[in-house]
Amino acid sequence: MSLYDIPLRTLTGEPTSLADYRGKAVLVVNVASKCGATPQYAGLEDLQKTYGDRGFTVLGVPCNQFAGQEPGTAEEIQTFCSTTYGVTFPLLEKTDVNGDARHPLFERLTQATDAEGKAGDVAWNFEKWLLSPQGEVVSRFRTATAPEDGALVSAVEAQLPA
Repeated sequence: MSLYDIPLRTLTGEPTSLADYRGKAVLVVNVASKCGATPQYAGLEDLQKTYGDRGFTVLGVPCNQFAGQEPGTAEEIQTFCSTTYGVTFPLLEKTDVNGDARHPLFERLTQATDAEGKAGDVAWNFEKWLLSPQGEVVSRFRTATAPEDGALVSAVEAQLPA
């Protein structure tokens, strides 16, 4: 099964899939509104503004599995993201990224290795996976890698469609 075939839901509950982003570089990020890393929303939005018209999108995936740092409803999450950080990139519904109820998308994403060669469970909020325009995972960045980090920006630029 391709990543494009995995059913997803938008934050408002509408059906979607990564197939909607076929041909684009996509940065999938598990996000949370009450985390020490929450200010990364600003950097993610900067990436969206910088590269969005060049075949790129950030795709935020709210998750409440890390110290209850995403307790809000879909409406609260949307309001927080848009009013606090001006988020314009798409957000999916709140999703489990680890454990028995891990979403199939994260079953696949957690198989990808980071810069240290480590795969496995999501360790914290704001982990990032870069997908090629063909829907393949090409990079995994842990929470400590900020959106403006040179390695992440270079990886995004390398995946922009010609």
